[in-house]
Amino acid sequence: MYLKGLEINGFKSFAKKSNLEFTSAISAIVGPNGSGKSNIAEAFRFVLGEQSIKSLRGKKGEDLIFNGSADTGRSNRASVKVIFDNRKRFLNIDFDEVSLERVVHRDSVNEYFINGSQARLKDIIELLSGAHIGSSGHHIISQGEADKILNANLKDRRAMIEDALGLKIYQYKRQESERKLGKTQDNIASVESLRKEVAPHLRFLKKQMEKVEKTLQMKDELLGLYLEYLKREDDYIKFTHASNVAERAPLQKELHKLEAELASAKKILEGSTGKDKKSIELILLEEKIRGVRVEKDFLMRDLGRIEGEVSSEERIIKKQKEIAQSEEGKMVSLKEVEGFVDEVVRSAESAESLSDIGALKKLFDNIKKIVVGFVVKNRSGGNDALVRESEEYLAELFLQKKDLEGKVVSLEKKEVAFQAEYNELRAEIEREKDTNREAERAMFSLMTRQNEVIVALTNVKNAEDKIKLDEENFKRELGEARVLVGRAVLDFASHTLAPAGSGSTTGSDENASENAFGHGANIVAHTGEHTNMNTNADDSNKNEPRAVQEDRHHAIEKIKIRIEDAGGGGSDEIMKEFKEVSERDSFLERELGDLQKSAESLEILITELDEKLTTEFKNGVEKINVQFQEFFSLMFGGGNASLLVVKEKKKNRARDSRDDSDTDLSAVLEMEDGQIPEEEDELEGLDITVSLPRKKIKGLVMLSGGERALTSIALLFAVSQVNPPPFIILDETDAALDEANSRKYGDMIENLSKYSQLILITHNRETMSRAGILYGVTMGSGGISKLLSIEFEEAVDVAK
Repeated sequence: MYLKGLEINGFKSFAKKSNLEFTSAISAIVGPNGSGKSNIAEAFRFVLGEQSIKSLRGKKGEDLIFNGSADTGRSNRASVKVIFDNRKRFLNIDFDEVSLERVVHRDSVNEYFINGSQARLKDIIELLSGAHIGSSGHHIISQGEADKILNANLKDRRAMIEDALGLKIYQYKRQESERKLGKTQDNIASVESLRKEVAPHLRFLKKQMEKVEKTLQMKDELLGLYLEYLKREDDYIKFTHASNVAERAPLQKELHKLEAELASAKKILEGSTGKDKKSIELILLEEKIRGVRVEKDFLMRDLGRIEGEVSSEERIIKKQKEIAQSEEGKMVSLKEVEGFVDEVVRSAESAESLSDIGALKKLFDNIKKIVVGFVVKNRSGGNDALVRESEEYLAELFLQKKDLEGKVVSLEKKEVAFQAEYNELRAEIEREKDTNREAERAMFSLMTRQNEVIVALTNVKNAEDKIKLDEENFKRELGEARVLVGRAVLDFASHTLAPAGSGSTTGSDENASENAFGHGANIVAHTGEHTNMNTNADDSNKNEPRAVQEDRHHAIEKIKIRIEDAGGGGSDEIMKEFKEVSERDSFLERELGDLQKSAESLEILITELDEKLTTEFKNGVEKINVQFQEFFSLMFGGGNASLLVVKEKKKNRARDSRDDSDTDLSAVLEMEDGQIPEEEDELEGLDITVSLPRKKIKGLVMLSGGERALTSIALLFAVSQVNPPPFIILDETDAALDEANSRKYGDMIENLSKYSQLILITHNRETMSRAGILYGVTMGSGGISKLLSIEFEEAVDVAK
C-alpha cells in the first residue's frame, strides 16, 4: 500500500484532529448526505496542492477553516497531512515514510511541509508529479466531476489525459525551458543594445589610439635621437673637461717653477750689478713689460669669456629663430626659400653675361625679402620677447668687448714702447756688461716662457668657461627630454651620465612616467643599445666634428614640432579608457555568444520535449483506447468507444489577471516566475467517439445521464489501467448506477485495486461490499464531523 493515512485538523467540518488509516487495497467512506464525507476528498485535493478555492467549494482561504459553532470556538488554521509508504521509492525522496502537510491561516497564508520541514509549493508539485500524483481529477474523481472529462473541450481533455499519463513533468520542463528561453532572448537583446551603445565610443577611441600610436612612434624615434645626442654631449663635456684638467695641472706646475727660477735669477743679477742704475732700470722695465703683459692677458681672458657668452647668445638667438621658422602655417615656408635657392644656383651655373648676373641679383633680393618677411611676420609674442632680450644682452656684450679690445690695444702700445725702451737699455747694458749677458739671457728666456704658460692657462680657463655653458645647455636639454620621453631618459641618465668637474648632474623627476602598452619596451631597447655603445663612445667623440652633434640637435627639434602638431595628448588616459571599453566590448561579445549558445540549447531541449510529449501522448492514447474499448464493452455489453487526436484552432488572447483563489494547479509554476506562456495558434486536442450496441446512437451528445456516467467511468478506469496512479479517490461516482451496473462497477474496482489503492466515498451497497475497511462519517452537534470505524452491515445503515 502506498497511502498509509490521512490526518485532518480544523479543515471545514473536521474541527478536531481526525485520523484515517488505509491498510486495505479498497477503503470505503460512508455516511448520510451532509455529514462531511466529501470533505475528505477535498482534504486530499487540498494537501496535494490544489490552488483553486472554488474547486474546494469556497471563495477564499478562510472558508476552508472550521468557523465554529455554538458549543465550539472557531479554528485559526486548518491543516491536512497525508502519509505515504515510500519503501519502494515511488516518490523521489530518500525516506521510507514521507509526510506532506499543508496549513492555511485566517489571512489566507499557506504553508507547506515535507517530513516536517518547510517547503515550497513548487517542491511538492514536482515531487508528486514524478509519481503521477497531483491535484487534478484523474485520480480524485467526485460525483460531479466524473462527467467532467466528457464535457471538457479538446484542449482540457488532452490536459487531463496527459496528466493521467504522467506527462505533466515534461510540460513543466517545457514551460520552464520556454521561460528561460524568453529570459535569454531578453538578455540577448539587452547585450546587443549595450554593444550598440559602446560601439560609437569604441570607434572614436580607436581613432584616438591611432593618433596616440603615431605619437608614441615619433616619441620612440625622438628617444633614440635623444639618447644618442645626450650620450654624445655628455661624453664631449666629460672628455673636454678632463682634457682641460690634464692640460692645466702641468702648466700651473711649470708656472710655479718659472716664478721660482725668475726670483733666483733676479737675486743673481742684483748681486752682480750692485747699484748699477741701468740694470735697475732694465729690471724695472722688465717688471713693467711683465705687468703690461699680465694685465693684457687678464683682459684677453675677459675678452675670451665675453666672446664665449656672445657665441652662446648667438646660438640661442639662432635656435629661437629656427624654432619660429619650423612652425606650420607661416607666411613663407622653407620649401619656398629652397626653391628660390635652387633657381639661383641653376641660374648661376648657366650665367654667361652681366645681364644674367643682374637677374641673379634680383633673385637674391627676392630671397632676402622672403626671409625678412618670414622672420618679421612669424614671430610669436613670447619668442620675440626672448629674441629681443637676447639681442639686448648681446649688444651689451659687444660694448664690453669693444671696451676691452680698446684697452688691449692701449696695453699693446705700452708693451711696444716698454719693449723698445727695454731693448735699447738692454743693448746698452750688454755693451757695458758683457759678463752678465748669460744671466740676463736666461732670465729673458724664463720670462718669455712664463708669458707663454700664462697665455696657455688663460686659454684653458676660457675653454672651461665655454664647457660650463655647454653643461648648462645639456642640463636644459636633459630636462626637456625627461618631460617628452619619460623615465627612460632619467634611468639612462642616472646609470650612464656621470657628473664631471663642477657637475653634469641629471637630477630626478618624480612625475616622469613612461607609457605603457609597448612604449616602455621600446625605451628599454633603446637604452640597451646606447648602453652597449658606451665602450667606444669616447674614441668616436674625439674625432667627430661638433657640426654632427648640431645636426642631431636640429633633428630633435624637428621631431618635437611634429609631435606637437600630431596631438595625442593625454595618451595614458586614452589608452586606459580604450582598454576598459575594449574589455567591456569583448566581455559583452562573450556574453552574447554564451547567451546565443544557451538559447540554441534551450530551443533544442524544447524541440526534444515536444517530440517526447507527442510520442508519449500518442502511444498513451493508443493504450487507453484498448482499455477504453474493453471497459466500454463490459459496461454496455458491446459497442465501440475511442479517443481521437484532432487539431483545434486557437485565438491568441491576453490572459486576464485572476484571483489567487481561482488559479489552477497547472499554472502554479508559471505564477511563481511571474510569466505566462503564449498560446499557440493551433493545438492538438482529444475528441471522444462512442457507438452503443443495439442503438443508432453515435456521439456524446445523444447519451443519457446514466450512459454518460458509465462512459466516463469506463474512460477513467481505462486511463487508470494504462498508467496506474498509486491511489485513486472515487467520490460517489457510482451514485447514478442501478443494481446491475453497480455489480459491474464493483467488479471493475476490484480489478482496478490490483494496480492502485482505492478510496471510495459511496452510498452504494454493492460498492461497500468490495471494501476491506469501512469508515463512517456522522455529523454531530454544532456541525462537527466525526469518524467511525464500522462493519459492513453498520455501514449500510449509516449510508441510509
